[in-house]
Amino acid sequence: MSTKKSKATTTLPAKVEKVIKPIPHSGEPEKAQIVVEGADHLYREIRVPNSLTDDKGDKVKLQEGAGVEVKIEADPIVTQAAHDQEETT
Repeated sequence: MSTKKSKATTTLPAKVEKVIKPIPHSGEPEKAQIVVEGADHLYREIRVPNSLTDDKGDKVKLQEGAGVEVKIEADPIVTQAAHDQEETT
């Protein structure tokens, strides 16, 4: 039996806004610019390497306009109950 606690999570809907090709010979990877729905306007875009692995272990890339999900996970030790947070603000 495991005593390890589950991570706290939330999943946000998002969309691939554009795929950014690297400058030739720069060594930089291709990136996907993703817009996270529900995030503050100035912080809603993230850029990540456009490299994923499918369920067969094959490398795949995101396409512009693709619907995706952004999952945020945190260890229990770095979280607190929501009612505790409201009391301190």
